Amino acid sequence: QAQLQESGPGLVKPSQTLFLTCTVSGESITTKGYYWSWIRQPPGKILEWIGYIGYSGSTYYSPSLQSRTSISRDTSKNRFTLQLNSVTPEDTAIYYCAMQNLVHLGHPDKYVFRGQGTQVAVSS
Repeated sequence: QAQLQESGPGLVKPSQTLFLTCTVSGESITTKGYYWSWIRQPPGKILEWIGYIGYSGSTYYSPSLQSRTSISRDTSKNRFTLQLNSVTPEDTAIYYCAMQNLVHLGHPDKYVFRGQGTQVAVSS
């Protein structure tokens, strides 16, 4: 059973870059067939799927966030990182990392395992 744990700053200033890391235990992020995703939920809004890094290192991002998003990984530490550039208050949300398989991709409410989430506020 995989466990995922998000970590990162709780507060970021507008125009800065947000970095969030997801540390995975119980499953290798290079295991074939799994995709490692980021999902968020702004206050009062529905879940939003951000993107993934796949077991092979391939990446894909939601078109609405593609221009500001990058997901990378450190296989030696079995973790992956979300980079979100030029944040605004609209990026305030609970951010989750999740383990998904192919049929889950693009669906923020479908996953194999998910972290508990980390609150990020964007404010000056």
